[in-house]
Amino acid sequence: MAQPSDVIDVRADERLDEPKLQAWLTAQALPSADAPLAVSQFAGGHANLTYLLRFGSGDAMHEYVLRRPPLGPVAPGAHDMHREYRALHVLWRAFPPAPRAFLYCDDAAVIGAPFVVMERRHGIVVRSAVPEAYGGGRDAAANRKLSEVVIDTLVDFHAVEPDASGLADLGKDPARFLERQVAGWLGRYHRAQTGTLPEADALAQWLSDHRPASPKTTLLHNDWRLDNIALDPADPGRCVAVYDWDMCTLGDPLADLGTLLALWSNRGSAPAGTNPMPTQTEGFLTREEAVARYGERSGRDVSHVPWYDVFGTFKMAVVLQQIFFRFAKGQTQDARFKGLEHAARGLFTLAASRRP
Repeated sequence: MAQPSDVIDVRADERLDEPKLQAWLTAQALPSADAPLAVSQFAGGHANLTYLLRFGSGDAMHEYVLRRPPLGPVAPGAHDMHREYRALHVLWRAFPPAPRAFLYCDDAAVIGAPFVVMERRHGIVVRSAVPEAYGGGRDAAANRKLSEVVIDTLVDFHAVEPDASGLADLGKDPARFLERQVAGWLGRYHRAQTGTLPEADALAQWLSDHRPASPKTTLLHNDWRLDNIALDPADPGRCVAVYDWDMCTLGDPLADLGTLLALWSNRGSAPAGTNPMPTQTEGFLTREEAVARYGERSGRDVSHVPWYDVFGTFKMAVVLQQIFFRFAKGQTQDARFKGLEHAARGLFTLAASRRP
């Protein structure tokens, strides 16, 4: 679901039972699933495991993407592969950047966890640095396009009518979405603690005490960020795919904007998160310009966005803390997770500093 350079050999403890998988896919009549199978893994991300399935070779090769939850226990409601399938099975018709999902399997006997199989989209995923294809950060015009496309694509997504997309029944009680979100993320924070952090405790209370009233409900991605979209290799201003839909629901659209802002730092400020966006490159919109652009193009009131910004940063900290908790408990052996407790603490401090 990204550049070829993002594909690696499957990590030893994350291998799939390829014969069982291929037998199941063949039984589901997935086109080309009876051809020789080669499996590799997408290296990016710290949560769901994502694999590239290649059937056959040469001009006859057919590629798919498989996504499954991470190894070990996961937080309730997180890494929901059925939700991802539910969204992507229909959303591609109303929102073209959404890849089409073909199959969902809830039989853990196949690969050890539920999984989704979807189409592969080819494009460039921009992570912490602007790639050379777009000027390596030296092209201010390309950098501006990168910052605009992530906002404009979000506005386009929030404009999709749930009824028209076939997702009007996604989630439960959308009017209370933000209320449930705050309670849910505070609960996740407390369950994932590996030490005491009074600043984070105070922040959790502030978020609960200052929760704003939500605007009209829209579809919600719930993890909107630059490295969850793929761009046209010839045009950094054209989105060709949006990934990671396992938390898609109906709710408060400003929650998506807050998630995005959590990773958005102005030039001269400390970068945010373990994989911050390259927002400090010349030409990139400032945080304030990004909010204003979203407000102008969507027509929504953005006066309460600072609260969503703090909430988005808090959520990002909790996600890292949850991953570290799994590492600390021996539920995963991935050495990349060893330093995430320190990163989570830094994000809690950043969230507190962003309170208005």
